[in-house]
Amino acid sequence: MSRPGRDVDVVVVGGGAGGLTAAAQAARRGASVVLVADGPLGGDCTHTGCVPSKTLLAAAAAGRTFDDAIAAVHAAVERVAASEDEAALERVGVRVIRGRGEMTEPGHLRVEGAELVARHMIVATGATAALPPVPGIDAIGALTNETVFSLEARPERLAVIGGGAIGCELAQAFARLGTHVTVIEAAERLLPIEHPRASGAIASALVADGVDVRVAARIVQATADGTHRHLHLADGAAIAADHVLVAVGRRPVTSGLGLERVGVEVDSTGRIVVDDTCATNIAGVWAIGDVTPFGGFTHVAGHMGFVAATNATRSNRLRPAAKIDRRVVPRVTFTDPEVASVGITEAAAAAVGGRIAEVRFDRVDRAITSGQETGFVKLIAGPRPLLRSLGGGQLLGATIVGPRAGEMIAEVALAMRTKMFTGRLAQTIHAYPTWSMAVQQAASGFFFDTEGVDVRPARPDGAP
Repeated sequence: MSRPGRDVDVVVVGGGAGGLTAAAQAARRGASVVLVADGPLGGDCTHTGCVPSKTLLAAAAAGRTFDDAIAAVHAAVERVAASEDEAALERVGVRVIRGRGEMTEPGHLRVEGAELVARHMIVATGATAALPPVPGIDAIGALTNETVFSLEARPERLAVIGGGAIGCELAQAFARLGTHVTVIEAAERLLPIEHPRASGAIASALVADGVDVRVAARIVQATADGTHRHLHLADGAAIAADHVLVAVGRRPVTSGLGLERVGVEVDSTGRIVVDDTCATNIAGVWAIGDVTPFGGFTHVAGHMGFVAATNATRSNRLRPAAKIDRRVVPRVTFTDPEVASVGITEAAAAAVGGRIAEVRFDRVDRAITSGQETGFVKLIAGPRPLLRSLGGGQLLGATIVGPRAGEMIAEVALAMRTKMFTGRLAQTIHAYPTWSMAVQQAASGFFFDTEGVDVRPARPDGAP
């Protein structure tokens, strides 16, 4: 078997957000790096995830036609992808090999009949859309995020299976483009992992856009009749649509990687088990992003890529290894209004004597001047180790619902990451009138009576 060149320090398998970050970081640290990819560089986020979906949302919000919106999607993807191509990687010292990689033994990767030998291997193969266990779903030509942006004409009727972030975002976008949309969610509410009031706000927003929202709804069968699809519910109802979009989760891409041959441990879902340093149970083999249980977000994949590459190229083994900070991972649903959250839940905060401070946007001047008063900022604070509640303790989490929630949550994440005293956030001068002043208003409520800010102990049931 031939070898393409000399042995390398780091081989990265997968060219998505995590893989690109890992490869670039390893090269910056002086390592010889090869990136192996069998799909477009940039992966899901650039081509079928974050970039196209947010472009579609923006175009729909601006009142553009479907044709114009899809054209904007393709233009945005092309522009972002141009900064992640082979030439861009080569400029930072990363060699790209096209093909499917398979591990034959630790440190050995077969690619299109050739063999690479590396001191370290970082697996970043990501995940793909999962189909629900519904009889007939695989026979009706259901769309996923990987195919929906290839539609050439606007569907008159679209059924969306799944009321999580992806389902809600695309439901709102298509509804604003003129499609009649029905969302079917098996849980009792949309965005089931978010605060109940956040779920309620998004449900109201979707209904206002004309979306038919069905929660606590179980699909028992999917059928097709010519060009129409039908989803049959357990309550006897049937939903007809031109297309069905599935948005119920992701499954890891590990088939053909040779994990079993090498002995890399995977969990019951097929994801690669890693520790906080991104190391697997096999020395020299690392894994990052959606192919691990820690993934799920582009920014997490990038963070893991940085951590794994830093550790793989660490020359001084006496220095502490870099670790994933899972305590502070913000998430955002980019609907209108946006939903952003970070940290622990109110129920978890109640167990440590946490407190809640909340301000509604109808008490925030920026929201009033903009005429966008739907939403709120909810901060969760709790005692610090040793210092307890001195300086207001520390922020443990937050939920923000509003037009700029995705931007505002970063300030809270930074305060949590640096373990800042809650009082520092309240004392920081915020420009007036800005959306972020709502964060300062809420934080001030922990210290003195502030008009429009509700402060109370965290509740074990997390009730709104």
